[in-house]
Amino acid sequence: MAKQFPALDDAHRKFIEEQHMFFVGTAGTDGRVNISPKGMDSLRVVGPSRILWMNLTGSGNETAGHLLEVNRMTLMWCSFTTRPMILRAYGTARTVQAGDADWEKLAQHFPPHRSARQIFDVELEMVQTSCGYAVPFMDYRADRDTMQKWVDNKSDADIRAYWVEKNQTTIDGKPTGVPV
Repeated sequence: MAKQFPALDDAHRKFIEEQHMFFVGTAGTDGRVNISPKGMDSLRVVGPSRILWMNLTGSGNETAGHLLEVNRMTLMWCSFTTRPMILRAYGTARTVQAGDADWEKLAQHFPPHRSARQIFDVELEMVQTSCGYAVPFMDYRADRDTMQKWVDNKSDADIRAYWVEKNQTTIDGKPTGVPV
């Protein structure tokens, strides 16, 4: 049975910290809805109603483009281990780019990463838990090192060139605002 909460409590925070991945859902005013799996050390719960997520370079940049139109975001975690539970955090998000006044302050919450495109500062409006009884068991083996190897083989200029080529527009052709 689903339960709703006005904010994250300590049990929710502990559940989030135990998960190795999360999902992000956004949508613009029209076009495609985007749902992305995320991992690495890129998310911080910084208060009962606030989450920071450092967005690293990827093959697209849908979230940033969607937030330029509609600033809503849903984050979701699923337990793939013994405790069956799904946790969703609904809210609004603002995009913080490198060079913005509060980038340095927010970036201090994360290990440095040369491919950080944005930090999304999410203000939660509601938290919901549900059973997760149909979520399969899966064993965690390790984080992938593919992203880090890719970054290690690129100069900062190469990463920016990739952003120009792959991250300037959404798959619907809308701007993402990624700095280059």
